Amino acid sequence: MSEMRNRQWLIAARPIGREVVESDFEYREGAVRAPGAGEAVVQVELLGFDPALKGWMENIGGYVAPTEIGDIMRGRGIGTVIDPGASGLAKGAKVAGTLGWQDYATVPASELEIIEDDAQLSHHLGVLGTTGLTAYLGLKHIGQPFPGDTMVITGAAGAVGSVVGQIGRIAGCRVIGIAGGADKCRMLVDELGFDAALDYREGNLSKRMRELAPEGIDVLWDNVGGVILDDLLARIAMHARVVICGGISRSKTGGMPVGPSNYFNIVFKRATMRGFILMDHAAEYDEARTRLKRWIADGRLQSREDMQVGLENAPRTLMRLFEGKNVGKQLLRVTD
Repeated sequence: MSEMRNRQWLIAARPIGREVVESDFEYREGAVRAPGAGEAVVQVELLGFDPALKGWMENIGGYVAPTEIGDIMRGRGIGTVIDPGASGLAKGAKVAGTLGWQDYATVPASELEIIEDDAQLSHHLGVLGTTGLTAYLGLKHIGQPFPGDTMVITGAAGAVGSVVGQIGRIAGCRVIGIAGGADKCRMLVDELGFDAALDYREGNLSKRMRELAPEGIDVLWDNVGGVILDDLLARIAMHARVVICGGISRSKTGGMPVGPSNYFNIVFKRATMRGFILMDHAAEYDEARTRLKRWIADGRLQSREDMQVGLENAPRTLMRLFEGKNVGKQLLRVTD
């Protein structure tokens, strides 16, 4: 193990109040640590990226353990067990877990999830991983879509948003996506079956939403926060359900997203607005995956992935999320 070269990215700064930049990370090479009691060594093959990674660097939210400057950058990944030690895992097993931005991760076996069917490994970081689970369970517990509802999703061309919209269509909703750019909007309608899509960069969002949803929004899934959320709260229907999943608009401002001034419309419309953290529903992951797999098999649910290559590109890959460059789940293949 000690002879093996392990490339790693460390946290070098906290991007509070600004965008993520490459200098927020420090590149290092070192030896692979041999497994201790209950640990295994995993060769990392794929890494997944979500906006939450920036929040983890900032130590905002408090729902995960804090990070320290000099820590290996956290990230969920998939890899192969190359040294099971005395963990009980099989050598060669495919596993998923918080492996970090590195070639080789030495981690407790109890924190690894064995992937039985590796035909589509990347799905376990996306539509069958945190992305799909967030979409399914957030709608189940908060969005509660009914046939005929009008559902609106912000950040709709991203990983979670694109799955939320497709599940909305399966549930019989009229689905409207909001995304940045004409190409993303066309993809949502032509490829994923959304009923309509609006480019927020064109402005006049409130006016266009009034035309598309004259009876109001029954289910609002928000991944963005800020001004866009505020505009949409003005258009919610009676007894609307608002799911607060993300706040990517805060990527440049730091702290928490700017609060909406239209929040009192929740009172006028007797609506519900709730935040959602996936880990609160871990007991339901198997149920959710069973349903998601069925929809993938019958063609009703598609997975969109944006695959970058090379561990050296990990910082730039995270930055793509905040530059609006990714379509679907942002992934990185560690070696080319």
